[in-house]
Amino acid sequence: MIKKLLSCVREYKKPSIITFLLITLEVIIECIIPFVTASLVNQIKVGIEIRSLLTIGISLVLMAIVSLACGGIAGYTSAKASAGFAKNLRHDIFNKIQDYSFENIDKFSSSSLVTRLTTDITHVQMSFMMIIRAAVRAPLMFVFAIIMAYIMGGKLAGTFLVVVPVLAFGLFLVSQKAMPTFRKVFKKYDKLNESVEENIRGMRVVKGFSREEYETKKFYKAADEIRSNFTRAERIVAFNNPIMQLCLYFNMIFVLTVGSNLVITSMGRGLDIGQISAMLTYSMQILMSLMVVSMVYVMITISFESMRRIVEVLDEKSTLVNPENPVMEIPDGSIDFKDVSFKYSEKSKNFSLQDVNLHIDSGMTVGIIGGTGSSKSTLVQLIPRLYDVSVGSVRVGGIDVREYDLEVLRDSVAMVLQKNQLFSGTIKENMRWGNENATDEEIIEACRLSQADEFISAFPDGYDTYIEQGGTNVSGGQKQRLCIARALLKKPKILILDDSTSAVDTRTDALIRKGFKEFIPETTKIIIAQRISSVQEADMIIVMDGGKVSAAGNHEKLMAESEIYREIYEQQTMGGGESETNE
Repeated sequence: MIKKLLSCVREYKKPSIITFLLITLEVIIECIIPFVTASLVNQIKVGIEIRSLLTIGISLVLMAIVSLACGGIAGYTSAKASAGFAKNLRHDIFNKIQDYSFENIDKFSSSSLVTRLTTDITHVQMSFMMIIRAAVRAPLMFVFAIIMAYIMGGKLAGTFLVVVPVLAFGLFLVSQKAMPTFRKVFKKYDKLNESVEENIRGMRVVKGFSREEYETKKFYKAADEIRSNFTRAERIVAFNNPIMQLCLYFNMIFVLTVGSNLVITSMGRGLDIGQISAMLTYSMQILMSLMVVSMVYVMITISFESMRRIVEVLDEKSTLVNPENPVMEIPDGSIDFKDVSFKYSEKSKNFSLQDVNLHIDSGMTVGIIGGTGSSKSTLVQLIPRLYDVSVGSVRVGGIDVREYDLEVLRDSVAMVLQKNQLFSGTIKENMRWGNENATDEEIIEACRLSQADEFISAFPDGYDTYIEQGGTNVSGGQKQRLCIARALLKKPKILILDDSTSAVDTRTDALIRKGFKEFIPETTKIIIAQRISSVQEADMIIVMDGGKVSAAGNHEKLMAESEIYREIYEQQTMGGGESETNE
């Protein structure tokens, strides 16, 4: 895990190493200063010339300046290294997620991935900075201070044999008690982000049902659980300070009492005032370094859970990979389902699709109709290989989709979903998601085919109209038509409309289908719809029921042979199901 994370340091190795060297120099100087100060005190006691006093004083000032400079520069280099490390980590995780299949994405909730990209990486970044600064400084300070304390204080330094183990044990005990609580917090963060994400995405629904108070309480509960856990953990960690103070004052009393007695009894020959002052300084450095080690341990332990969650994302293998020698060209838009069965997880007992056998000629218009949960969307998601079949094969252009290069396959298959996504930017910028090199004329032509040109031209800024995040400043029907135009710019061999004209009226729906028939006759068009009128004129209509193909054929054949299709048709035509949808 550590090796995987350190691979993200990359170009920031240099500032990390520089930080280590600067911290080492800073610690050495800080340990030398008390030694020189003790010597100065002893010389002042017996008498010292002004010139010697000034020389030692200037050397102390210079050492202090160099130590300060080392600390300041180390602060800059450690910040640069840790921020760069976090940047690389975010980049690697985001890139990894882009390669995920839908099955991989289903494994992680979106709120959990957001937490890992934000909170978890921030914790790891702070730990990395503490490791290259405090985790280097504290042990070095501890070792050098212990050595200097024994050089200066001799037997008096034996106090550390008592104080250090007591402090180390106390800090370790506090850390162990706090860690389980810290670990629980991260799952609570996922719930908090999930609450925020759901609320913001569904703001119109929340306001429509006057559920603001309910959502506020739900968010408050999630936030309060995090507060409660952090409070409990911080209350335990707060014991670090009194334990530290206890050991510090015990050490001061011991050094002053025993040291003063030694100074008096030995008449300054065994121990002098300078050594006592140095011992007090070294004892402070030793105990503070242990305190810092404790805090670093707490921070690293907190971050350990974050590290595990981050590496879990980095180690996840996409269930969809390119073959060794992929096919780079799709001959045509013909589609074949050969004995296809599919389930979303290997652990699932039931198949979402069962025993599907279909042949669709290139250029055909195919309608798919069926009740909710009949796996209509699941069927078409297998064509661009958003999921892989569990049994059987799906062929495009006579070749198994698993033999194609993924990018080539998906570039040749355009999907328009019922709830498709528009991105913040102008209409032109959104259109160029379909083809980044599309000319203005091509964009206008695609919008005409999708019946979007009329309302775009009515906007004051036309095709330069800015679309808000999520397309909130256009209606549902306008959004669907823009998404259809974007898909057309891909000039696909296969166009899949997954209930993507549900928000437009029947007249506009008919005009869109007429445009497809006239301008993209060679493109295979698959239309999933709830309205019979949307698929009635299709070359073939597939009736789905319970994950199986119940019937297939044109309108006349299905009216004669399919009870399900006939029932839907009669309900919609005789029961007013064909009434127009208002935008």
